[in-house]
Amino acid sequence: MSLLELRDVVVRYGKIEALKGVSFTVEQGEIVTLIGANGAGKTTTLKTISGLRPLTSGDVRLEGESIVGLAPHDLVALGLCQAPEGRGIFPGMTVVENLEMGAYSRTRMSRATIESGLTRVFDLFPRLAERRKQLGGTLSGGEQQMLAIGRALLSDPKLLLLDEPSMGLAPQLVAQIFTIITEINRQGMTVLLVEQNAAQALRRADRAYVMETGRIVKAAPAAELLEDESVRNAYLGGNIAT
Repeated sequence: MSLLELRDVVVRYGKIEALKGVSFTVEQGEIVTLIGANGAGKTTTLKTISGLRPLTSGDVRLEGESIVGLAPHDLVALGLCQAPEGRGIFPGMTVVENLEMGAYSRTRMSRATIESGLTRVFDLFPRLAERRKQLGGTLSGGEQQMLAIGRALLSDPKLLLLDEPSMGLAPQLVAQIFTIITEINRQGMTVLLVEQNAAQALRRADRAYVMETGRIVKAAPAAELLEDESVRNAYLGGNIAT
């Protein structure tokens, strides 16, 4: 049984069909990445999984159970959490307050568990530890991305959805964010990653799906897609070093 399974998911925005029968799986312990051009349907896919976008038909299953129609906060309680595109942090709250919001829907989480989660996040992101009392809105873009990922981790998810975590970041910060994603996975977290930086995503992922105009057009181990000529030409700049 897969941790996550999408079965023939169709999503429409009015008359526009954004997802056209999308099917894929994510297994426990993997990093799986969705790559594709802008408008391919990657973010819509994540929003549909996390309950932010209703599907027109098809099914989404978490640990074998359909989660279609459940509210986003109910999905967080079931162990599915998303760090959204654009970060979505609370600018008027401190770093610690932002992080603690990640545990908000896990009402049975003890204070000791929350403190343990904070310690874990600060170990992963020492820069956040240095700025724990600083307002989120005063952080740099890279620090805000760290905060968004850390906040998601505070919900203690079974599956972490990451939407464009490297967007707008300087190259050295991109490398740092992907190193941390790899470390989170090494610690046991399953990750579904949407990312424009296809080269970094494919280097870090176990498996990958290529989306075009609302459909999955390729599915393979990530290392295999790194060597796929059509993928390299479309998303990796041709003969890029891998």
